[in-house]
Amino acid sequence: MQDIVIRRLDAADPHLDEVAGWTFEAWGHLSPARTRQSWREDFAADCGIAGVPSVFVAERAGIQAGTASLVVDDMSIRPDLTPWLASVYVIEEQRSQGIASALVRRVEEEAQNCGIATFYLYTPDQQALYRRLGWLDVEEVDYRGERVTIMRRQLSP
Repeated sequence: MQDIVIRRLDAADPHLDEVAGWTFEAWGHLSPARTRQSWREDFAADCGIAGVPSVFVAERAGIQAGTASLVVDDMSIRPDLTPWLASVYVIEEQRSQGIASALVRRVEEEAQNCGIATFYLYTPDQQALYRRLGWLDVEEVDYRGERVTIMRRQLSP
């Protein structure tokens, strides 16, 4: 996976609308009351300077290729679990090239640098990817009309 750069996204980044748009298109249906604008505003608010929250973007040759976030809360029915790996997304033409794995590893690094020992994600269909990266299944639940698996990652001290 050469020539991929992963960088922190900030709320003033000229690519913010594009990246927020990917996540709205992928998951906006799970929050039907939300507008593209309210989604963008919340996405921008997650673009912290370090720690939780943080948003990262992968670039290849100056093209935005994917994103992933570290957020306080990503599942309203499980407020007891925090923080979360969220919004892992790679544009279609860049998939199957290790970008999602690199983004997950960058979020794990951010969490570990903040002293976070355990964090979570949920996914309806990418369990195999996360298992390969060391994530463990916690439980299966119905969430917003989808059957999803909550997973946990234990980080080394």
